[in-house]
Amino acid sequence: MMKYQEALQKLLLDDPIRMKALYAVRALKLSDGWISAGFVRDAVWDCLHGYGQRPVSGDVDVVWFDPECRNPAHDSDLEERLSQRPSTFNWSVKNQARMHQRNGDSPYLSTENALRYWPETATAVAVRVGDSNLIEIIAPYGLDDLFELRLRPTPPFEREKLTIFKQRVAAKRWMERYPMLQLIVST
Repeated sequence: MMKYQEALQKLLLDDPIRMKALYAVRALKLSDGWISAGFVRDAVWDCLHGYGQRPVSGDVDVVWFDPECRNPAHDSDLEERLSQRPSTFNWSVKNQARMHQRNGDSPYLSTENALRYWPETATAVAVRVGDSNLIEIIAPYGLDDLFELRLRPTPPFEREKLTIFKQRVAAKRWMERYPMLQLIVST
């Protein structure tokens, strides 16, 4: 992961819009709280495709982990608090301590553990601003696929859930939006 860690940190630090979102989430002081998914993935793929800094599209996925606070209403309250800040972000907050039920998995142990059960390796990346104002990164599958433009399912989606992975690829139109991507699916 070290190979691309500095590149991702610089990319985010140089993006004032994404930094605004990262500081907003840090202000919530969530247990094991991060921003993940398209927020990170699209920033990297936009850069590698020469699109420059583009506005955040879709949801800003805020993930956190607190097994003592699994009521979905708490996530809604956090979304409301975030939306009261001046921004154009569409916040989506999910406590990963309860998401295993929706996904039919064993209980997750942490935010990083939950990322192992996400559909794509390039999406299973989360970032936050740490106390020292440095960008911290968790990426259980590393950053190689993200930076080397490989769209690949995570191990849980290689077989039984492969249809879900393929549906996501089609619905999100990644191959059209990012023509340099390599779709890697084992048969």
